[in-house]
Formats: sequence, C-alpha cells, structure tokens
Amino acid sequence: MSHTSSKASGSFACHCQGPKPCVTHDKMDETSPLLGYRADVGPAIPSPNLRPRHQELIPTPCGPIKSWSELSGRLQFYFCFTIASLLVLLGLTIASINKQLDTGISEEDNLAVSLIQLVGILFCIYYIVRGILQDNRQELLKFLLSVLVLMVRSVVNYCELKPQGKTDLLARFVSIMIFGVIHLVCSTLLIRTPGMMAFRVSGALKILQDQYFLLNRCFSLVTFDLQAQLSLCILLTTSDPSDRTKNHIILGVGVFWACLTAGVGAVGVLRESKLLVVVFMVQNLPQAAFFVYVMCEIVDKWHKDTADTLWAAAVTEATISLVVKLVLIWSLVRLVKSFGQGLRERMSAPGRAPADG
Repeated sequence: MSHTSSKASGSFACHCQGPKPCVTHDKMDETSPLLGYRADVGPAIPSPNLRPRHQELIPTPCGPIKSWSELSGRLQFYFCFTIASLLVLLGLTIASINKQLDTGISEEDNLAVSLIQLVGILFCIYYIVRGILQDNRQELLKFLLSVLVLMVRSVVNYCELKPQGKTDLLARFVSIMIFGVIHLVCSTLLIRTPGMMAFRVSGALKILQDQYFLLNRCFSLVTFDLQAQLSLCILLTTSDPSDRTKNHIILGVGVFWACLTAGVGAVGVLRESKLLVVVFMVQNLPQAAFFVYVMCEIVDKWHKDTADTLWAAAVTEATISLVVKLVLIWSLVRLVKSFGQGLRERMSAPGRAPADG
C-alpha cells in the first residue's frame, strides 16, 4: 500500500511502503522549506557572500579602468569637481593668452608662463582621470606635483608682474590658489587610500603585482617626461623672440620629436615590445644632446650677463627632464626582464577574476 505524507508547510512526498510513515523522511520533511526553495529556484545561485564585489574592468589603450558606477558617491563628486575646476582654469588661461596675443603689450615671460600653465592644466586632467579610474597612486602623485608647480609658478609670476598685469591675471591667480589648496588636500588623502587595481588586474601573486606597479611607473614617467619636454620647448621658444627661425625649428621639431618619442615609449611598455623599448631609448639620445645645447646656451648668456629668468627656468625644466629620463631608463631595464610573463594577457582581459591564490 502506497503512503504519501504531506505537511502543510512542506513539499516533500514520501513513497515508502507500509502503514506508517518513514521516520527518516518525516524528519527530513522538517527541512522541506529549504529543500523546496532550492527546487523552485532551479540552478544554484551564489550566495551574496560569494558574489563578486566589483564590476568588470573596462579595457582602454592606457590600461583597464573602473566603470563610473563602481566609484563611491564622494569619489564621483570629487572627480566631477576636479574636472570642472580644471576646465575653469583652462578657460581663464586661454582667455589670458588670447588677450596677450591680441594686445601685443604683454611681456614675453608672462606669455611663456601662461603657455606652460596651459600645458600643465591639460596634463592635470589626464593625471586625475587615470589616477581615480585606475587607483593609480603614481598618477595621483604626478597630479599633486603638477598642481603644486602650477601654484608656485603662479605666485612667482604674479609677484613679478606690474600693477596692470596683476589686475589682468587676478582672477586666474586667485582661482589657482583656491582650487590648488583643495586639490592638494584631497589628492593627498586619495594617495593614502588603499586600492585594489593591482590585485584585480594581476591576481594574488606578488611578483605580478610588482610587475604591474613597475609598468605603471614606466608609463607614468613617459607622460611626465613629455610634459617636461613640451614646457622646455615653450621656454626656449619665448626666451629669444628675435631669432624666429631658431624658435620655429625648436617648436616644430622639438614638439614633434617629444610626442613621437612618448608615443613609441608608451606603446612599447603596454605592448611589451622589446624592439620599441630599444627604439625609445635611442630616441632619447637627441633629447640628451638638446639638454647639452641648453646648458651651453645658458652658460654663454650668463657669461655675457644677458641671461634672464626664462633661461633659468629652461635649465630647470631640462634638468627635470634629464632626471626623469634616467629614472625611466632604469625602470625600463627592469621591466623588460619581466616581459612575456602573462601580465599583458591579464590586462587585455580585465574582467576575469583573479585566480591566483
């Protein structure tokens, strides 16, 4: 005789033979709500504790980045505020440059400072985008240093201006000071905040995380060197307005070569191409020779007592560029040794969860 037992709360059916219900199945029937839930759901669904806490990363030419929805509300607000403030400074700087070019009464050093400020603001936008969307401390550090340089350069330039020039640049000067202080504080806090990008991209193996940090360092130094090279070209072009032919050569060839060198270096690092890295190192030789030329020029002008602050600034930019190049070459030599160990494949598929443990 077939006996079927069904409780009001259960969905378990007992098909045992006999006048009494099966004791074992009767006890199992007490857990029937759980069993019934699993049967109703169908395929097993990961519990909230096992589901990924992060969304898939978005691959870009400069490396994987987070999606906008993954950023916290405060970080989204600061990101928008930073971009908006930099765009305001960019607009004020462009307006100042246009006014100086239209009137033709501005001093050459003031025009040079405005052009360098323009380049610095553009790079600040690039640094903060990569710094926040990639949890990249090196880009955030470059953003902090660039903002600090913007503030120092603005203070020095504003103090040396005549009363009329101070009135014309007052809005830009005040904006740079106010926004600069805010960005210095906020970027310092962001740098101290731990990030997860190294683990999410390279996995749990420390050797791959170190390789990821080294790759980011090399890529960051390439862009930082480009910024120094562009600033140097602007300084040399405006330092001697009488020799237009030389200035056109410096501005045209210098900017083109700096951009070409930076492009080769960036692609070589991201593509793990030893050939492009070697080409990049060779491309830096003319820039080193250019540095020697700048030093000879400034020594000659100081000897003739015709040097000014622009030439001193040019030497400073050339020195910074040389130091950056030395650190970059040393980092590239270390990075090349780790090419072909799987980091590029991981970066090209950033949505994959880390499998190393």
